[in-house]
Amino acid sequence: MTDWDDAYQNGKYIPGGDRYLGAWQAKSAAFRENLPAARQFIGLAYGSHPREVFDLFLPKGPPHGVLVFIHGGYWISLDQTIWSHLAEGPLAHGWAVAMPGYRLCPDVSIAEITKSMVQAVASIAIKVAGEIIISGHSAGGHLAARLACDDISLPVALRVRRYASLSGVHDLRPLTRTDMNADLKLDLASAAAESPALKTPRANTELLAWVGAEERPEFLRQNRLIANIWRGAFASTTCVEAKGHNHFSVIGAMESPDSPLTKAILAD
Repeated sequence: MTDWDDAYQNGKYIPGGDRYLGAWQAKSAAFRENLPAARQFIGLAYGSHPREVFDLFLPKGPPHGVLVFIHGGYWISLDQTIWSHLAEGPLAHGWAVAMPGYRLCPDVSIAEITKSMVQAVASIAIKVAGEIIISGHSAGGHLAARLACDDISLPVALRVRRYASLSGVHDLRPLTRTDMNADLKLDLASAAAESPALKTPRANTELLAWVGAEERPEFLRQNRLIANIWRGAFASTTCVEAKGHNHFSVIGAMESPDSPLTKAILAD
């Protein structure tokens, strides 16, 4: 690999890739409009910054627990409001869904975003009793896996059923050779320090590593990497390459209660 910028390019290799963002925003707006007001709480603060908020969606009855979904955007863009529609599948199974936002690089470092996610999960856990599933897509997949590492003090770790990294980035060192590093501001030491694949998972960790089979080779490598390394560190890992899916389409399956992805994330 010589062109690391190209390795992390997704949109230009996906037919109609420029249309996904608008479609997600429209679906999420429609989802929130159609969900009863009593079952949604938008912009709940977990920190002092305006971006340190989470949206919470509740099922019809008492929730079994809460699924935390951390959004992507390479730690430098987007927010949690774009993904509301993905709550539909888990809600149908009786799970609450919480979607935290976070401050973005370069205003903060990835290490600081990790700390924010610890704070967010702790605040979410106060709102919803029961088990917790921590998931995320792309950069959010990195953050979900990062919270499973044994150097992270997660106060509610014993309540976490599993971690699900969807198209996650687990070794950050290649990002030091990309143009986006102008915002990420990583060097090899800080990249290694925030790479879940270079960390030891907490005891009894269960990890679902899920990626689209049609994704860029680097994302396939990253997915296989953490599943293999963490299996050797005694985590229970499942590695899936979803046929027919790319980096953008892969998470759309969460909208369906009966999709293999939704079932795998929520499995007993």
